[in-house]
Formats: sequence, structure tokens, C-alpha cells
Amino acid sequence: MSCVNREQLKKDLLLYAVTDRSWLGEETLYEQVEKALKGGATFVQLREKELDEEHFLEEAIALKELCHKYHVPFVINDNVKIAKEMDADGVHVGQSDMEADDVRKILGEDKILGVSAQTVEQAVLAEKMGADYLGVGAVFSTSTKKDASAISKERVKAICEAVHIPVIAIGGITADNILTLKGSGICGIAVVSAIFAAKDIEDATGVLLEKTTAMVNDKEGLCV
Repeated sequence: MSCVNREQLKKDLLLYAVTDRSWLGEETLYEQVEKALKGGATFVQLREKELDEEHFLEEAIALKELCHKYHVPFVINDNVKIAKEMDADGVHVGQSDMEADDVRKILGEDKILGVSAQTVEQAVLAEKMGADYLGVGAVFSTSTKKDASAISKERVKAICEAVHIPVIAIGGITADNILTLKGSGICGIAVVSAIFAAKDIEDATGVLLEKTTAMVNDKEGLCV
């Protein structure tokens, strides 16, 4: 059972930045994440597929400190061991990763647990197993995950209506298509390239924050 404050979590999930070092260029990931935080990112997930464990741990510790300076929650993607070792605020796991209830046993009740879901059945089970929020998608086609097929707005809405925990949408979301998610029931969006592939990360994040706020504050778009 989680003791995470769900109302606060809803607010924190408004603009969820997922890191990707594909677009670093001459910058460090730390520098890019700070730009996103300055632009208004409200939640940060560190996703690393290539780094060895030692460097992953070093990076995670530094980014956690940075996020906390901006009063923003920091979670690790998939790697429960690293999240536990460096005391992240939580972890996000996919359907092919560790079961949510097993993650909860390792992390404890006070950590944030996010779970990916593509169907109502997966969403309901994740909530039952202790998830604090769901990441649902891909809502649009995306180059970040080659194997992710888009799911309909109707299915996103059905997932939101089936659970009592916050739901965010992910996958191919940009400043140009975000308003089409209005009325789906989500309380925020998770983005990768819309922030980290932008020429001006801080400015792009600010635009996304403004549009996401408008989208979720629409009377039909509020979280249940």
C-alpha cells in the first residue's frame, strides 16, 4: 500500500520530462535537465539504456539533487536497484519489467511507483498492485519507442475512468497536438523529444507547460 500524497502527485505530474541523451550535442544531460526545470518541468524521469551502473549511479545522484533544488520529484526508469541505492523519489516500470507489487516491496510505501499501461486491464491490475500513477501510450506515433503502436483517445479515457490514480499520456506528444488530448481525463503529459530535441529546451518546456495547463484545466479534461 502506498502512502504517497495523491493530490500532490497529480499536480507534480503535469509536465513530466523523460531524459534521452540522443540530443546532447556538446551539452551534458545535467545542463539539459536544468534547462527543462527552468522552463517549468514538474517531474523528471531518468531513462538510461547505455550507461554502466557506476556512471548511471553518479548521474542519478547528481540529477536528483538538481531536481530537488527546483522542488521537482525525480524517478528512475526501470532500474529498481539504482533507485533504491541512491534513494530516488521513485521508479517507473513497464509491462515487461518487474511486477509492480514486487517493486513496491523493494522501495517501500513512501516512494512513487509509476507503471506503463496500454489497456484497461493492465491499468486496473497496476493500481491493485500498488501503482501511484500510470503512463498510458503511445497516444501518437513516436520515434522514441519503435515498437510502440498508438492507442486511441477513447481508450485513454476508458483507462482514466477505470482507475482512481492519476494518469498521464506519453508518446509522440508535441506542442502542436497536445490540445487534442483535451477531455481524455489525463492530468499531465510525459515527453521526451518535445523537450530534449528542442533547439531551445527552456522555451520549448515553457510552451508545453502553458498548453498542458490549458488542456487539463478544461472542464472536460480534469482528472477524476
